[in-house]
Amino acid sequence: MAQQLEVKELDQVVVRFSGDSGDGMQLAGNIFSTVSATVGNDISTFPDYPADIRAPQGSLTGVSGFQVHIGAGRVYTPGDLCDVLVAMNAAALKTQLSHAKPQATIIIDTDSFGERDLQKAEFKTDDYLGELGIDRDRVVACPVTQMVKECLADSGMDNKSVLKCRNMFALGLVCWLFDRDLTLVENFLREKFAKKPVVAENNIKVVHAGYDYGHNVHASVPAVYRIESKTKEPGRYMDITGNKATAYGLIAAAEKAGLRLYLGSYPITPATDILHELAKHKSLGVTTVQCEDEISGCASAVGAAFAGALAATSTSGPGICLKSEAINLAVIDELPLVIIDVQRGGPSTGLPTKSEQTDLLQVLYGRNGESPMPVLAATSPTNCFHAAYMASKIALEHLTPVVLLTDAYIANGSAAWKLPKMAELPEIHPHYVTPEMQGHYTPYERDPKTQVRYWAVPGQEGFTHILGGLEKDGHTGAISTEPENHNLMDHLRAEKVERIEVPNVEVQGDKDDAELLIVGFGGTYGHLYTAMEEMRKHGHKTALAHFEFINPLPANTAEVLKRYPKVVVAEQNLGQFAAYLRAKVDGFVPYTFNQVKGQPFVVSELVENFEDLLK
Repeated sequence: MAQQLEVKELDQVVVRFSGDSGDGMQLAGNIFSTVSATVGNDISTFPDYPADIRAPQGSLTGVSGFQVHIGAGRVYTPGDLCDVLVAMNAAALKTQLSHAKPQATIIIDTDSFGERDLQKAEFKTDDYLGELGIDRDRVVACPVTQMVKECLADSGMDNKSVLKCRNMFALGLVCWLFDRDLTLVENFLREKFAKKPVVAENNIKVVHAGYDYGHNVHASVPAVYRIESKTKEPGRYMDITGNKATAYGLIAAAEKAGLRLYLGSYPITPATDILHELAKHKSLGVTTVQCEDEISGCASAVGAAFAGALAATSTSGPGICLKSEAINLAVIDELPLVIIDVQRGGPSTGLPTKSEQTDLLQVLYGRNGESPMPVLAATSPTNCFHAAYMASKIALEHLTPVVLLTDAYIANGSAAWKLPKMAELPEIHPHYVTPEMQGHYTPYERDPKTQVRYWAVPGQEGFTHILGGLEKDGHTGAISTEPENHNLMDHLRAEKVERIEVPNVEVQGDKDDAELLIVGFGGTYGHLYTAMEEMRKHGHKTALAHFEFINPLPANTAEVLKRYPKVVVAEQNLGQFAAYLRAKVDGFVPYTFNQVKGQPFVVSELVENFEDLLK
């Protein structure tokens, strides 16, 4: 009878699954994170896709990773380094070891470390552990491929299909290590492969084989681990990615406003999942059109906005370039349009699967003429729901196109999300025409308080009007080239955006007496917040001001930025947000921390640099 292992309770742990891009590491990681979220753990995930469309099998450039940080309390980042590394082949071990802690447990498939595998991974000897300086006591060496073949020997599956199940063996072993209930894994697989029940049952069989292997041989570890939930509020939770949360935010806003939702889009990494998700929800009044290119995707959304829908278009940085003319049409026509920019590495095609914050100045200024638009930046995968909802609310209530910035890190990453109740979401009141205007309506009549024009939907009797790309007279709506009118209209369009009321930026940490204020925006929130907390643990008075609303800036921005003796703006570009803040706040001269690596910040590097500023 196997010896009973001790069960140790942990506050948090980081697990990284890695293997060839065809090894199913993203699925294994997704299942493990979903199971963890289901039992009440807080999670933060980071899928790290290879940039190659299909790198040669076993090559260093073809390694795909999925990192998940699981915590009993709040979790803000996927973690700097992992406690457990699953490496399904030699290339994965070589490239991913730098992401592991020195004492990390490493799980490898010894069947994928043959002579040919080692050559592809550019090892110089067959002593790959010694060559990498890995302590053998840290390694769980398991013949995964052989055991999966034996497990499915009677399944009738061909060899290629059998090998696709190797990821489930690794998942089962990790589930044993962290004392996970396999019933939750079984439910996930049966739902995912509902149309292929035989595939589901074979995968479940392999998961159990991996779990039993760990249980029977104790997998070279002194204990199994349990992470109990400590902070969850009662409610329904799900593991949600940023792209899915963005889609749900748009759906919720359309329902709240009583409108149909239209998405005109063209597939582009890493934004395509928004189109895929919305396409599933026709029953909720969602219309999606996969257009022939980025231009038509945006132009069709402008048409849908004119027709009275909540219109949206989704893309990444290269698509924003192409959409700019159609976006400008929405600016001059003053139509409600939500433009979602899931930022990726650039310029040009750049790093399609990696993450940056390099589109900020493009969405603020990257159009011809004076073309002001509100800009929001989501701060986490779960915040994408709120940000998409608020972008829609601003678009509909202020008759303007709105840009929502996310990025590949939070769009593909996931976290445990408590489902909101529709009744608790803010009301949305589109700025429609009033019955009193019937018969004498002109398209640029404005609310004197907000400078927002009134929205007339085609087909309303007595509200016939024309919009277009040529400048219009602000009183009659007729085409006008009169200089004073153009000057007036430019000022009115800018003033309309400036008058949008957004929440004050919140200062967290030592807000009353900080010696250093960290400033950021968008998807870096988790890393900057964690860095702030580490600084405070080291005895430094530190605060964080993180921006979700970029244009217009919160009313208290200048007061906050000038309150502290030292301010550092940290961003994943070469200083775009810092430059924008300097332009908007007189006399503001911050320190800057800039990285453009296509990877999330590393908290330890942030802390080291911030401490240097205080010396």
